[in-house]
Parts: sequence; C-alpha cells; structure tokens
Amino acid sequence: MEWIELMGYGLGLVIGIILGLLGGGGSVLILPVLVYLFHIAPADATAYSLLVVGFGAIMGTMGSMQRKQVDWKTGALFALPSMLAVYAVQRWGLAAIPNTWLLGNIALTKDQFIMGVFALLMIAAAYSMLKSKREVESQALGKHLWWIISLEGLVVGGVTGLVGAGGGFLIVPALVILLGMSMEIAVGTSLFIISIKSLVGFFGAMSSGTAIEWTLILPFMVLTIVGTYLGTRWRSHIQGATLKRLFGWFVLIMGVVIILIEWN
Repeated sequence: MEWIELMGYGLGLVIGIILGLLGGGGSVLILPVLVYLFHIAPADATAYSLLVVGFGAIMGTMGSMQRKQVDWKTGALFALPSMLAVYAVQRWGLAAIPNTWLLGNIALTKDQFIMGVFALLMIAAAYSMLKSKREVESQALGKHLWWIISLEGLVVGGVTGLVGAGGGFLIVPALVILLGMSMEIAVGTSLFIISIKSLVGFFGAMSSGTAIEWTLILPFMVLTIVGTYLGTRWRSHIQGATLKRLFGWFVLIMGVVIILIEWN
C-alpha cells in the first residue's frame, strides 16, 4: 500500500470525527480524498461517498439518540423528500449528464463538471461554518414551516446525489434558524437525516450499475464510523465553535484548490 493511500485512510478517521462533532461538514472531504488519493472517477466516487457517509451518520445518530438529541418528527419531514431526490439523481441523473459540458466557450468534461460543482459546494459550506452566529427565535411546525423543511430536504437530496456529500452544513443551519433548535439537537437530527438519504442514494447508485471496489472502501468506511463514534462522544467536551471556524477555513482553501486543479 502506498503512503498516499495510507494518508487517505487516515483522513477517513478525521472525517468521521468531524462528522460526529459537527453533524456535517466532514463529508465534504470524502469525494476529494477518493478522487485524488484513491484515483476513483468522480461519478463513481459519489456512490462510495454516500455509503461511507450513510454508515458514519448511523453511528453518530445512535450516539445522539442515547443523549435524546434527535428530533424524529422534523427529521422525517426533511428525510423523506431527500430520499426521493438523492435516489433519482444517483439512479438516473448522473447518467444523463453529458460527457462534455459547454459553458460558453469553455468545454468541461463530466468529471470536471462534477468536481467544479463540488468545489462551489465546499466554498458554500465554508461560508456556512465561518459566518457569525445569529440569535434566532424558536419556530413551530404548526406555522407552516413544514413545507419549507420538506423543500430544503428535496434540494439537499439533489445536491447529495450529485456530489455524494451529506449536506449537514445545509441541514444544521436550517434546523437552527427556521425551527430554533439547539445546536445539539440540530446536529443529532442532521445525522439521522444524512444516514437515511445517503444509504438510499447508494442503493440508487447500485441500481444504476455502479461497480464498488469493496476491498478499498470497507476499511475507509470502518475508520470513518470509528471517527464518528469518537466525535459524537467528544461533542460535549470540545469547543465546537473554534473547531468549526478552523475547519471552515480548511474547507474554503480546499474548494479553491479543486477549482484551480480542475479548471487549469
């Protein structure tokens, strides 16, 4: 095994820890790790990423459930449309993307298009992590916010299917801002949503004929699950705000680097 692959497996553990601590964010690193360190084609790497994210989030959900930090009702409202969207994109959407993507006079390959969208997603994730906190008022599902939650679930599911990221950086702020959830409940609920929609998306990829190299992905997945378990256990003992800002800057830099690599 080459040192670059060992680095990739080590990052699997780190990604899991971040996922457990923040309820999202860590999964944005899985796709570049699989593409650049394990040399998996981006379209196939999204399926691998969904599998890893799904099982990692299950472990995080179990830890959050023990601490009564999961809002099952809201999670279901978000997860159901997400499941439909992620399955549809993995089953039919990725195959429908042309091999050459024209943006004006610029011709991009399918892989460059996927990685470019993913890089923009990373930059958006970084912004979400770095922006200052705002005090928000608690809302109630009875005030017709349920349809907003479901609509965002549909959007996040589509994004998840395209790039293989869990979308926690979109889910957690929505739960906190729209529903006034505490950060702890929002993180636990986010992990529950991510676990369901990611695994459904993976089954969509399998239905489309994506081949999985199990000897590569299983050790990576195990390390991510272990990391998620540790991150969930450490959540109440580590200053989350500081970690979130540091990771936000790292994700921002990574997003810019991917754009430079793919579009030069």
